[in-house]
Parts: sequence; structure tokens; C-alpha cells
Amino acid sequence: CTSANELEAAVVDAFTAHEDAEIITSFPGLGPLTGARVLAELGDDHTRFATARALKAYAGSAPITRSSGRKTIVLARHIKNQRLASAGYNWAFAALTASAGARAHYDRRRAAEERHVAAQRNLFNRMLGCLHHCLTHHIPYDEQTAFPDTA
Repeated sequence: CTSANELEAAVVDAFTAHEDAEIITSFPGLGPLTGARVLAELGDDHTRFATARALKAYAGSAPITRSSGRKTIVLARHIKNQRLASAGYNWAFAALTASAGARAHYDRRRAAEERHVAAQRNLFNRMLGCLHHCLTHHIPYDEQTAFPDTA
């Protein structure tokens, strides 16, 4: 337990010293440990993912759409960065209680008869797009910009 506590303290210290820590922790549901995990998986090169779409595909939050002449099927990605996807699952779950906009978005998806996991993955997808925008423009998260339709 002592080693785990020391490791946690070292991770938090190293993360808070990073230049992107303030932007990352401005997001609801991202504290220093989950934020450090997200940063570790994304890296600190802001040009690594040219678009938010590329980041979402890497994280596994973007769906795969397969179409033939008669059918269109939307599936979840199985080839992804599993560590980032796991952190995203925790992030989206924590954001439900920390953000009214995130909660409203999740509730809308559930009302459309999506399963919990699909609605949560969709919320993670939305938050990743916001994170990409904030990191590339060096601005903190703004609830009103991310979820403008929330009263």
C-alpha cells in the first residue's frame, strides 16, 4: 500500500508539472490520476492527431459504419488503444455527476433506447472531440461551449 501511495503521489506531481495539466483537469470527471493516464496515452505532441476524428478512432470511441446496398450497420470498435478506452469509460462515468451538460447528453442517448455502454461511449466520443479542440487551441474546457443546448 505504501508503494502504491508513493507511486500515486509521484504521478500527480509529474502530471501537475506538465503544461497541459491545467487544460486536461478543467474537464469534468478528469482528475489528476485519470488526466495523467489520458495524457500518457495521447502524448504531448499536439500534431500527433491531425483531426478529432483520428483521435476518436484511436481511442475506439468512434463507431464503425458498414454499408451495403441494403443494410447499414453501426458497430463499436474493437481495435483501439485499450488503456485510453478504459480511462475514457471512467472519465465519462465520472462526468455524469460532474457536468449537467454531460448528464443531459447521456440521458438523451438513453432516452433514444441506447444501452448504457453505448451512451457512455458516445459521451466519451463527444468529450474527446472537446479535448482535442482545447489542446490544439490551448484553451480550458467551457461547459457552455461543449453543451450549448443545456439549459
